[in-house]
Amino acid sequence: MLRYWPSAGPASGSSGTRLGCAAKRRGWWAAPGRGLCPRRFLPPCPGAMQATALLCAFCCGLLAAAASAGYSEDRCSWRGSGLTQEPGSVGQLALACTEGGIEWLYPAGALRLTLGGPDSGARPRIACLRPARPFAGAQVFAERAGGSLELLLAEGPGPSGGRCVRWGPREGRALFLQATPHRDISRRVASFRFELREEGHPELPPQAHGLGTDGACRPCSDAEFLLASCTSDFVIHGTIYGVAHNTELQESIITVTAARVLRQTLPLFQVGASGGQVQASIRTPLRCGVRPGPGTFLFMGWSRFGEAWLGCAPRFQEFSRAYAAAHADHLHPCEVALE
Repeated sequence: MLRYWPSAGPASGSSGTRLGCAAKRRGWWAAPGRGLCPRRFLPPCPGAMQATALLCAFCCGLLAAAASAGYSEDRCSWRGSGLTQEPGSVGQLALACTEGGIEWLYPAGALRLTLGGPDSGARPRIACLRPARPFAGAQVFAERAGGSLELLLAEGPGPSGGRCVRWGPREGRALFLQATPHRDISRRVASFRFELREEGHPELPPQAHGLGTDGACRPCSDAEFLLASCTSDFVIHGTIYGVAHNTELQESIITVTAARVLRQTLPLFQVGASGGQVQASIRTPLRCGVRPGPGTFLFMGWSRFGEAWLGCAPRFQEFSRAYAAAHADHLHPCEVALE
């Protein structure tokens, strides 16, 4: 015998009686004007609907908690696993610091990473990425205006010192990380550090900011090293003491004896209290084949993750000649105290 409960009120514009959930689950329910209906037409029980909603909320809460748990305490870095990511989904990350890192274990799907605070999009910015070795399981792209993507990091050996990208004032500062397909399930980690800073001289070409990786090994022209003397993070007058090569990192480390530090935006080189000569380390890609040579040079370059990277290194006499000619024609981009 079926028992009925009075309806709590009109449902969907009709009135009548309905079975309780226990009776419904036995296969039939009473519908006004239709008699007993089979279970396949059974509307969901209120309790079941509430349970489903609670389960969905619980799952969403777990996913949100997992994403939040991946952030460091200062929210400058993130560490997470693709094993907990829904296949084909794109995770959303945001890091407001100017320095930090990403460590993506077992990459799967994709991630979209927004860098910098909400008020930094009005100014041109330069972001530099340095991958950890080995970098595997993913590719990293920079989002450009119009939705295009520019490849920055890929699996395998990459450029020494990482890669840099310049975003204009109307471009979003976002990176797109996409997992690369693999048949096996071996452990892969896509990890890199990043630096984000404001562009000091947006009117200058990208080569003046150390963004030209293709021409890193070719000698600078007169115009290029004159620009570099104004925009580089450091300008040092000195000699080459020695060169060491690191095949694992694909880097060459030039030990420079610095007679004068003409310019530095960061405290990369500390001159002794007596004002005497100091030694400094400057890095360059191994493929450039740097060798020690005689004479004095003007070493100019950029800071990347607390390390000095070489941009231009003309001989001091060569730079003095070009600077004097540009100064006489009022074409020098800035004043350089050579004496």
